Amino acid sequence: MAEGEEDMPRDAKIVKSLLKSMGVEDYEPCVVHQFLELWYRYVVDVLTDAQVYSEHAGKTAIDCDDVKLAIQSKVNFSFSQPPPREVLLELARNRNKIPLPKSIAGLGISLPPEQDTLISPNYQLAIPKKRPAQAVEETEEDEESADPNPSQEQKTDPPPLTPQRVSFPLNKRPK
Repeated sequence: MAEGEEDMPRDAKIVKSLLKSMGVEDYEPCVVHQFLELWYRYVVDVLTDAQVYSEHAGKTAIDCDDVKLAIQSKVNFSFSQPPPREVLLELARNRNKIPLPKSIAGLGISLPPEQDTLISPNYQLAIPKKRPAQAVEETEEDEESADPNPSQEQKTDPPPLTPQRVSFPLNKRPK
């Protein structure tokens, strides 16, 4: 046996052997404790129900039939069976009696209006207007011939650039 298994309770050893038989080799030690708690809670619930059934039958002790009945009631409560095929077919017939609404558009897939789709242009580019080429050359010549200490009156500021907004629609590419 591995280290620490000698002082381990019998139920914990059983849980470890069940995990090993299912191919689970690597797990945290708290997993064994969680399974034990789940196991104990289930057993207490089943035995409590069996005791109630035994008292209802007027018995002084719990017997095998009471435990079987308690387990069966737990299974019926925990797991539900799907409805029979006939019930499902009847539900389908009733649902299919109502016709689908007629298609408003013609053939093909009906799409929302273009302004509501993601393919409509949804961005704008800010492109600054370029100054004329002559004005750029004149300012360069002026800077070269200018006095090293120009006065405020001689200095002229270029006109402010105003951005131009452009948007591009996304159309299909020609093939």
